[in-house]
Amino acid sequence: MRAEQTKLKSDMESSIHRFTVDEYHRLSETGILHEDDNVELIEGRIINMVPIGSRHASCVKRLVALLVGKLQKRAIVSVQDPVDLNEKSEPEPDIAILKWRDDFYKDKHPSPQDILLIIEVADASLEYDKFTKTQLYAKSGIQEVWLINLLENTIEIYRSPSINGYKIITRLSPAETASPLSFPDIVIKAGELLGM
Repeated sequence: MRAEQTKLKSDMESSIHRFTVDEYHRLSETGILHEDDNVELIEGRIINMVPIGSRHASCVKRLVALLVGKLQKRAIVSVQDPVDLNEKSEPEPDIAILKWRDDFYKDKHPSPQDILLIIEVADASLEYDKFTKTQLYAKSGIQEVWLINLLENTIEIYRSPSINGYKIITRLSPAETASPLSFPDIVIKAGELLGM
């Protein structure tokens, strides 16, 4: 019975159409998807994103104000914009810190080599952000991801990506501080990010 269930699951998986980034964009160009649809492309699947609550939104706004002030044209702070990780994934992280470019990525979304840090804010989306998205970021070679866990009031810092996930995971309490790998001179108190 178990072998039959495994085969059925495998057959079902192989019958699911996986979209490429180009196909995903064409769905928008033809009006099937709309700009206000709250979706992202993850490993070929169009995923509905969880609605953003007020604490989540407040945290993102706080992050933007904090990071723009500290980075001062050393990097671009991108807010809930797409990043092209591969031909089948175009997530929209809450914050992506990007290498500075004078054109602000006018002709193409940033790709892994452009990304210095990704920050995801998680409450209702915690499981998805923690396991699906961080795994995807690791496979794509993103050097550093911060997960702001609003449910547990902690910051999880993921570094040293590999195909199997991040090799170094550090968990910070509100009283502790963190510095991005790309900007070690910037010290941020975890409690600031959590709004505490």
